[in-house]
Amino acid sequence: MAVRVAEEWFTICAGCEVTILDIGEPLLDILPKLEFVHMPVIMDHKLFGQTGDQPGPEIPEADVGIISGGIRVEENKELAEEMRKKCNTLIALGSCACYGGLPALANQFTVEELQDKVFRGSVSTDSADTPSQAVSPFTDRVYALHEVVNVDLKLPGCPTTPEMVVEALTALLEGRDISLPSKSVCDECPTIRKEKAVADLKRPLEPMEFEPGKPLDTVRCYMEQGFLCNGPATRSGCGGSEKTPRCIKAYMPCRGCFGPLSDTANPMVDMMGALSSIGLDLKQIPDRAATFNRFSGAGRLRPLPKRS
Repeated sequence: MAVRVAEEWFTICAGCEVTILDIGEPLLDILPKLEFVHMPVIMDHKLFGQTGDQPGPEIPEADVGIISGGIRVEENKELAEEMRKKCNTLIALGSCACYGGLPALANQFTVEELQDKVFRGSVSTDSADTPSQAVSPFTDRVYALHEVVNVDLKLPGCPTTPEMVVEALTALLEGRDISLPSKSVCDECPTIRKEKAVADLKRPLEPMEFEPGKPLDTVRCYMEQGFLCNGPATRSGCGGSEKTPRCIKAYMPCRGCFGPLSDTANPMVDMMGALSSIGLDLKQIPDRAATFNRFSGAGRLRPLPKRS
């Protein structure tokens, strides 16, 4: 008997849905065991009835529910509650669903400030009233999924990896638990550490010091080269089966897309400790709260105090 799956997407870019397609051939082995009963990206399902006269959204009952994206509007919240009610197991897919993701950077501003900027303060559009008809109103901030409903499993990443999605679905099909990596990106980074950094931070797109063709274990730690790397405060797992973190492999510092080391960890505190330990001046980072919580601001970022 096939496992019934329902999927919804909220405040996202659809990268996590593309990740599911990127699974490739292993997806062909899983699909015959799954029955998708609701998934807007691939099927047309009328949430409010065929004629739109149903009072609230209705999703078919399912064994597994998958939600990508954070909660930004009231309709997202309502759908999350419906998914939780109809699905036996609920999965938060990607860092937007797990931690708020990049959209949660907006939590540094009030809803009124955001709407004034977009609808009245943008130099590229004509000033207009805030839309109020046929659109769902904003929630007071961006919420991670677990802040609104109970979540059974979080699969972080921006986007998450195809391997992690396959492992989660396979584990559910086989009736076993799945455990996420508990190490940091630094724990799986092969670069060399000398525990002393270049004095001044560099811009991310400045050239990295490495010899083309030589393995990463001959390259000096990016942080010690002067690049701000969120590896010390970021959960590992982005490298998939190859282990090597994907940004590190591309000679780019970690941005933190796999979220904090644990639900109770504080990325800002972890990063401040890591920077201080190698002699980098924290004052060189002008927007520390947003920089260290770039992908995990749902429960952490709040409107900035007004400057006098």
